[in-house]
Amino acid sequence: MLFKQLFDQETWTYTYLIADPVGKDAIFIDPVNTHIDEYIELLEAHGLQLKYSLETHVHADHITASGLLRQRLGAHTGVSGLCGAESADIQIQDGDIFQFAGNEQLRVIATPGHTRGSISFLWRDRLFTGDSLLIGGCGRTDFQGGDAGVLYDSITQRLFTLPDETLVYPGHDYQQRWVSCIMQERTTNPRLAGKSREQFIEIMNTLNLPKPRLIDEAVPANRYCGLDENERQDAVAHRDATPPVRATTKTEDLVAEAKRHIVEIDVAKSKQLLEEGPITLIDTREESEYAQGHIEQALLIPRGMLEFKVGNMPELADQSKTVLIYCRSGNRSALAAQTLQQLGYTHVLSMAGGFEAWKKSQASDRTV
Repeated sequence: MLFKQLFDQETWTYTYLIADPVGKDAIFIDPVNTHIDEYIELLEAHGLQLKYSLETHVHADHITASGLLRQRLGAHTGVSGLCGAESADIQIQDGDIFQFAGNEQLRVIATPGHTRGSISFLWRDRLFTGDSLLIGGCGRTDFQGGDAGVLYDSITQRLFTLPDETLVYPGHDYQQRWVSCIMQERTTNPRLAGKSREQFIEIMNTLNLPKPRLIDEAVPANRYCGLDENERQDAVAHRDATPPVRATTKTEDLVAEAKRHIVEIDVAKSKQLLEEGPITLIDTREESEYAQGHIEQALLIPRGMLEFKVGNMPELADQSKTVLIYCRSGNRSALAAQTLQQLGYTHVLSMAGGFEAWKKSQASDRTV
């Protein structure tokens, strides 16, 4: 087997290539968009066919190359189903196994805490931990649904129970160290070794780290596999036209599941509530959609930015206030409503039919 560890100096990101030089199957883990040409040249040099481009989470510090690799090479993209990256071909679940190169297996281990959707991959004796477990550290837990207690449990109960000699390949290292092992991290990692859960939570809650420089750009883009707004419709069309070779949860399944846990109301009820007030109205579409038409007084918060903006908006300071969300047809708003509920908002509504239904209602009112 062929294994390569690649490094992006700008963001201190490690990307991993696993490939079979005989069968020619290849997998990338956490590719960076600025290296797309390098990746393609590497694959061509070895005569490889990229089968999967996989992410350990939705990154806040760089933009992934997964979408570009799908466009140019036809690879299947994979992101945790808890990350909100609906354009990915594969919504990865804990315990999933990616088969490649005959009998080779890449196993998924859910390791939430850095983000809700963080996962690690285990191949043979090599563990790819993303930002969950770093060499002599771990990922921060103060944004994107992070939780220090959950991360402690993920590391100590799932990763540290692997064999001592399991090699640890992190998503980043700011001292350019390349590899560690489970025994080394369990016994010497200063944030974890000998620390109780409570001590770890205290450490993480007092880090006071600066906001990632690229977070406002990277997270929304990475929820669309790194593609810009003009490329995203093509990405969704590709996903729908070329289903993955293994069973997985599709976007429509995620929407259906979300709708089981939220309250949807029709346009007529939405208009009534807006007239009665007070209510916060959120348009969760993209900026270009909003510019083409929106409901008066609606706040624009694209779904990819929802978790990051809610804490900084005075209109959303009161989590008990009624929030009404709409999108184009009602699917993104259902997912956004579920996210707000998980963030602690107690009265969240999604407009069934979205802006399309609103426009039809407005046109009907004018003809009466």
